Amino acid sequence: MLYLDNAATTAVRPEVTAAMMPYLTEWVGNPSSHHTVGEAAADALADARQRIARLAGMRASDVVFTSGGTEANNLAVKGIALGAAQARGARHVVTTPIEHESVLASADYLTRWHDVEVTMVPVDDTGMVDPEILDRVLRDDTALVSIGYANNEVGTVQDAAALAAVTHERRVPLHLDAVQATGWLPLSGTNADALSLAGHKIGTPQGIGALLVRGRVPVEPLLHGGGQERGRRSGTENVAGAVGLATALELAEAERAQAAARVAALRDAFVAAVLMRVPGAVLTGHPTRRLPGTASFVFPGTSGEAVLLNLERRGIVSSSGSACAAGSDDPSHVLVALGIDPTVAQTAVRFSFPHRVAGRVDPHLLAEAVAASVAAVASGG
Repeated sequence: MLYLDNAATTAVRPEVTAAMMPYLTEWVGNPSSHHTVGEAAADALADARQRIARLAGMRASDVVFTSGGTEANNLAVKGIALGAAQARGARHVVTTPIEHESVLASADYLTRWHDVEVTMVPVDDTGMVDPEILDRVLRDDTALVSIGYANNEVGTVQDAAALAAVTHERRVPLHLDAVQATGWLPLSGTNADALSLAGHKIGTPQGIGALLVRGRVPVEPLLHGGGQERGRRSGTENVAGAVGLATALELAEAERAQAAARVAALRDAFVAAVLMRVPGAVLTGHPTRRLPGTASFVFPGTSGEAVLLNLERRGIVSSSGSACAAGSDDPSHVLVALGIDPTVAQTAVRFSFPHRVAGRVDPHLLAEAVAASVAAVASGG
């Protein structure tokens, strides 16, 4: 089986498992406990926090461990918006129509329950945000701008530094959902005020993530209780998960430049082969400013789900888009926002390659399998 749904989740790396194991079997104490085992857990947690902060160009105190990317996005959007409302009465949030469901649903919650006005800054037909348009929608009462560093469905990569220059000029915090970008793009140098991470995109078990948010940004916690994470996220910390996240990030960063170049070359060969072999196929997202591992298409005249099933019978596992929207009959909100007809949007198929591509992946043979699957579906087979 060839697994090409790595944008949804990745295999756990053995180095990560090895790093986590002592905190699952031996040093299992609660990091808030004042005894030898608890203090060992606290030391491991502090070390993981420092390692993650170093890779992102932030301070250890900026790292808030969460259960994953969805919680990190919820804490960023709700927490920063509510913190700004309390601190200076700001009740305006800016995001885009192509964000992950966790960002859009959080913004909707703020509108329904906290009288926050949400502005959707438009994107072009490749998914890019124009910094000048962003600047025009910002107001004196804007509490937060939340934009995906890289889109989870089509892989379009934003010009993070240009967006940050606009928001900082207007003194508005910028949150980047970096869940998909992690391991492919640098986390330091974005100048963002907050970054969301999820470990299972880079080789940790599911259930660990982080929101990196600069200390100057007020954040209202979503979880209340013991005051862990400097009061920003109560609950006993997942020490083993934190150690695993730090290890996975270090491995990904060490390999990032070579992995990105290698996988991007494979992706480009695959994209070219699919467009040559499949009549009417359209690559979605930006043609060049895209994640190295993501190739997303629409195949008009087919059903995306039927193509996926046909591919799986051929031993290839891919997806129709975000795993968080799996099972929905609605067309992708991302593709619709890019101006793609809703009927065509339902023909979408996304292929997402791993950071460490096995040598047995032949882009031309893979494209032939895609062409055969699309043809079979189009002919009713």
